[in-house]
Amino acid sequence: MAGSPRVGILALQGDVREHEHVLQALGADTLRVRRPEELAQVDALVIPGGESTVIDKLSRTFGLRDPIRAAIADGMPMLGTCAGLIMLADTVIDAIDGQESFGGLDAVVRRNAFGRQVESFEAELVAPGIDGDAVRAAFIRGPVIETVGGSASVLASLPDGRIVGVEQGGLIGLSFHPEISGEDRFHRRLLAAL
Repeated sequence: MAGSPRVGILALQGDVREHEHVLQALGADTLRVRRPEELAQVDALVIPGGESTVIDKLSRTFGLRDPIRAAIADGMPMLGTCAGLIMLADTVIDAIDGQESFGGLDAVVRRNAFGRQVESFEAELVAPGIDGDAVRAAFIRGPVIETVGGSASVLASLPDGRIVGVEQGGLIGLSFHPEISGEDRFHRRLLAAL
């Protein structure tokens, strides 16, 4: 569609196609981002779930780490899901030696807080800022947001109070996978930031 926002999806590793389908259904043009020149062609970026240590290493290998950090500093809207949340957090607990995030979200995140993949689950979230039906979320080895700094705000939490969604300006970080549960309101929120 002419004039549609172009949203990049970091395509180094993770569930890229699922995000593409959600964004395209919302009328966005998508581009898989693997190189700095592709990042320069998009209005927003999705950092999908996968493995944060692999995304970190590959972002360095492909020369994307510093351009993504610069894009965050310049105010590019971004949505990070699961490992993408880890990559957007300023502080990561239980990171492997040498692991770095892109930063930008004033939050402390703990990797793999929900256990192994066999302990994956779905839950209804407390998300007062999200209009409509209850938010149903899928958690797969997801991180949890331990603390949220003064620059960010809580976007979603589990009924027990654990924080699983945070927002700061145009940055959205989620512990869960809205793209696999049919939930598009967080992608809509990203597009609204453009």
